[in-house]
Amino acid sequence: MCGNLLFLTAMKVFVKTIYFLFIFLFGMMTVFAGTVPASGPPSPTGKGPPPPPGLPIDDSLYILVVVALIYGCYIVTKKQIKSKTLNLH
Repeated sequence: MCGNLLFLTAMKVFVKTIYFLFIFLFGMMTVFAGTVPASGPPSPTGKGPPPPPGLPIDDSLYILVVVALIYGCYIVTKKQIKSKTLNLH
């Protein structure tokens, strides 16, 4: 019974830490995501050169970070459950 309570307390701390890191990292992204002033005269059309073909990773980087965090939490939880079942036998 005490081990279960300890596990729940540890998971609550772990979840709060993940939430804090998530908010902190995305907060830092918004701080550094400002536009850099272009050097030199603007192009005649007002736009820069066309983007290269293919899909840039910059557009969906936040999705990649979220998926990585979810997968990391899954792996850590899976290992914790596996180690607890090995300790019970």
